Amino acid sequence: MDPLLRWRDEFPTLEKTVHLISHSLGAMPKRTRARLQEYCDLWTDRGIRAWEEAWWAMPRTVGDLIGRIIGAGPGEVVMHQNVSICQSMVLSCFDWSGPRNKIVSELSNFPSNLYIFHALERQGARVETVPSPDGVTVPLEAMLQAIDERTALVSVSHVVFKSAYIQDLAALTKRAHEVGAYILADVYQSAGTVPLNVRELNLDFAAGGSVKWLCGGPGAGYLYVRRDLWPKLQPRLTGWLAHQRPFAFETGPIDYADDIYRFLHGSPAIPAMYAARSGYEIINEIGVPAIREKSLRQTKLLIELAQEQGFKVNVPLDPRARGGTVIMDVPHGAQVTRELLKRDFLVDHRPGAGIRIAPHFYTKDEELTWVIREIRQILESKAYEAHAASAMH
Repeated sequence: MDPLLRWRDEFPTLEKTVHLISHSLGAMPKRTRARLQEYCDLWTDRGIRAWEEAWWAMPRTVGDLIGRIIGAGPGEVVMHQNVSICQSMVLSCFDWSGPRNKIVSELSNFPSNLYIFHALERQGARVETVPSPDGVTVPLEAMLQAIDERTALVSVSHVVFKSAYIQDLAALTKRAHEVGAYILADVYQSAGTVPLNVRELNLDFAAGGSVKWLCGGPGAGYLYVRRDLWPKLQPRLTGWLAHQRPFAFETGPIDYADDIYRFLHGSPAIPAMYAARSGYEIINEIGVPAIREKSLRQTKLLIELAQEQGFKVNVPLDPRARGGTVIMDVPHGAQVTRELLKRDFLVDHRPGAGIRIAPHFYTKDEELTWVIREIRQILESKAYEAHAASAMH
């Protein structure tokens, strides 16, 4: 018996689809509808008073729910719209025109992050990205070697989105701090499925979003900043919420808030935070260790099922180095994925990697068997169609 399957009733989409895409979009909790109704009712009933009575505190109070998942303390996480903003917020704290102007990352980092890093080259930044020799792993020694005395920031994915490879944040953090650099971890593909404690790791910054394993939907990113760094950093990406006295509406240079609000900018996305809370609450109720235990078992099963069919698996086989996703490279992967979606098997495909399939705490074992069976049937059908078309010619 799988005790986590009792949570299936909380996710209506599971009644209609085989939902194996939590690495990209987690299933929506049933209670989210009530949360959004709460937002509408408060706006209707309290009007402008909603800011003072609830909305103003939400970037921090909702952030605290994330903080419990990633090991942050109260008031150490603030909500943003997405990771691009979080990355840009952190990067705006640095001067890229001096001798310490290097950003170190992995070439397999999420492209949006890399776009931001390279855009800073116009301000003097130097970007060094470490390639993957096998398309799956990122060599730790090469990463450590790239981090030197001219490095200002190391910005890496905790779990690589194309291969589910888990990077050694402890070793990277240690090396960064040895040379006087800071480290930012993108935990989008780990938070909610891989245990993580930002304080124990001594990370300077961590950023992520809610749309995937946290089942929080789009528009709710989050940023952790180590508490002792707050007085030292002055983001150039800023706005009125970051002011010490925002409702004084003072003109001139900003007087930064002395708490996590220092790392906000303009008005927050209130509806997205209402939508996201239910997912965070559920993850906290279950606990990431229990989710991870099931994930390790089911990803192992999925890998075995894929290998039995001769499918190439593009993830680490060592469970200690593997996140919650299994990527398999099959012929006609993009077309197979489109056909799976038509059949209500929710997965996705990434060029150069393959079909990404992600069981979560609400996944039944038999659904893994079903998806492999469907892939095999689609491939056999395509082979038959190709043979028939060849015979006609």
